Amino acid sequence: MSAPLIVVNCKTYAQASGIAAEALAVEMQAIDTNARLVLAASALDIASVASAAPDLEVWAQHLDPVGYGSNTGRIHPKTAIERGATGTLSNHAERKVPIGQIDELLAALPPGFDLCACAADPKEAEALAHLAPPMIAVEPPELIGGDISVTTSDPTVVSSSVEVVRKVDSGIDVLCGAGVKTGEDVAAALDLGAAGVLLASGVTKADDPKAVLSDLVSKI
Repeated sequence: MSAPLIVVNCKTYAQASGIAAEALAVEMQAIDTNARLVLAASALDIASVASAAPDLEVWAQHLDPVGYGSNTGRIHPKTAIERGATGTLSNHAERKVPIGQIDELLAALPPGFDLCACAADPKEAEALAHLAPPMIAVEPPELIGGDISVTTSDPTVVSSSVEVVRKVDSGIDVLCGAGVKTGEDVAAALDLGAAGVLLASGVTKADDPKAVLSDLVSKI
C-alpha cells in the first residue's frame, strides 16, 4: 500500500498566503511521518514555497488546459511545473470546471504529474473516474470549512465513492475531505478505503498548525 496522502489546500487564507505559505511549508516539511504531505499553494506562491521547502511536494490549486499564447488570466501548466509544481487540484467546489476541461488538462500534463479531481458526491466521482485521473477527492460542499468531518457526518459518501471509482478504475486513489481536522478523521478515512485526505482550514486557520499536522499523522 502506498503512503497515506495528506493534501493541505492553502486557498487564499491569510495564514497560508505569501510569506505565511512559505512558513507553513517549512513546518510541513519538518513533520516526521511516513505519510505523504502535499501543500496546494496559490499560483503566486508556488515558486517561493517550493524554494523554501524543497523536500515538500507542492501542487497548484488550479491549472488551465492552455498552451503559450493569448490566454490572459489563465494558469499555464508548463509554467507551474517550471516553478516547482508537481501536481494540481481540479474542479474544487470553489473552482468548478466543465468535465471536458479536466479531460483536456489531463491530456496536456506530462507523465507523473499528479491531478486530483474533486467531486461533490459518489455520482460525480464515478463520472470523473472515466477520465482516469490519478486521484479523486470527494468533498460534500456543505461540509467544507465546517467542524464536522465527512467521515463522521456521512461516512457512506466516502465508502460509496471508493466503491464506484474502483469499479471503473482500480488504479485511481480516492481521497476525502470536508471538515477533516484530526488524526481520528484521517484514520477513519483510511478505514473507509480512502488513500488519504484533502483539507484546508483545519491546518491553515489553526493557532498551532505544526501541532495539528502532527496530530493528523499520529494515527498512521
